[in-house]
Amino acid sequence: MKLWSKNDELDKIIEKFTVGKDRFYDMFLAKYDVIASIAHAKMLKKINLISSAEKNLLVNELNKINKLIHEDKFIIDKKFEDIHSKIESYLTENLGDLGKKIHTGRSRNDQVLVSIQLLLKDEILNIKSEINKLFKSLIKLSKKNKNYLLPGYTHLQTAMPSSFGLWFSSYAESLIDDILFLNTAYKINDQNPLGSAAGYGSSFEIDREFTTKKLGFKELKYNVLASQMNRGKIEKSLSIALSSIATTLSTFCSDICFYMTQELNFISFPNEMTTGSSIMPHKKNPDVFELIRAKCNSIKALPNELILMSNNLTSGYHRDYQIFKGKIIDAILDTIECIQVFNYSINKIKVRKNILDDDKYKFIFSVENLNELVKNGKTFRDSYNQISNEIKNSSFKPNKTIKHTLIGGIHNLCLDQIELKMKKNFK
Repeated sequence: MKLWSKNDELDKIIEKFTVGKDRFYDMFLAKYDVIASIAHAKMLKKINLISSAEKNLLVNELNKINKLIHEDKFIIDKKFEDIHSKIESYLTENLGDLGKKIHTGRSRNDQVLVSIQLLLKDEILNIKSEINKLFKSLIKLSKKNKNYLLPGYTHLQTAMPSSFGLWFSSYAESLIDDILFLNTAYKINDQNPLGSAAGYGSSFEIDREFTTKKLGFKELKYNVLASQMNRGKIEKSLSIALSSIATTLSTFCSDICFYMTQELNFISFPNEMTTGSSIMPHKKNPDVFELIRAKCNSIKALPNELILMSNNLTSGYHRDYQIFKGKIIDAILDTIECIQVFNYSINKIKVRKNILDDDKYKFIFSVENLNELVKNGKTFRDSYNQISNEIKNSSFKPNKTIKHTLIGGIHNLCLDQIELKMKKNFK
């Protein structure tokens, strides 16, 4: 069954190609199509296109479908091209001609749109929840390790003193920016497209405000053509947010892989967290972080991919948008998995203490020595030149007192403020 079918037989090769992987990806939309169909049926009753008894029959049958979906007993057979045709066929089989009434006043276009937007809204909340768990882990690790110093790097050269507390909390605060991107994506998806039909509305006097409230959308997408033009934009908005999260995680993973090298050995993980080599017995490889990094780098490419796929499309619906569905669902699944595995793994990290006691890091305190000269009345430029000369002639000696005041001074982590910031933006 095809919702668009006029009883013409479609070429099998064309059918297979146009359906693509919709039967797989549409199972992610299944419960949302049911939810939207229930709201639509209630709206049809409200405007007297179906009776109260008919509405009750439709809603009861849709609730049965929802139960089957949750029990993994509702599948899209090969004779159906998508979840929408499967649900309508089920209703027709069980309710006769009444099942055929469910499509009144809507198109598959707005049916797909509302299902995707309801899915994306829920998944944004799921991702935010996983980010919040990771955020809490990083704050905990920051507090636990705030007194342990390590080198900070610029251009992959040792630069200035850092600390594990600063390192962990920097990524914690970066996650707040990722939350802001998710909040924006949520707002874009929180506009009800149902009732826009194929992009040009319906001559039935449908009540779009009613379905907006029933479906829990904050507001209505008023212009029906704008609703259809939002297809692609709703996925892109979330892809940008996922790309931001992926950037945070991939950078963090690169730090971890760098810090785990034998030359640095700043951090380590239990043996059960690392893999080995088939020929080199000594190897402890950070495979989990390398795989997270690779998956995240793939996710970072998604916004550009979606932009290129929708380049120069005119207003209204195009079948090109079908491909967006699978892309965004796969990215959501990968993002959630990466956050969960990373959070599990990072909690098992072991940090090395007294790293900066090694004499090879003595120049890392040059800025602090310079600042002490300035505090004692020298100009910055003269102080800079003095320290530079000391380094050149090998007479530089780091101020040990400075080393011990760094933790309470420039490494004031402001963790309470960071936690408040997350609480404010997590809403």
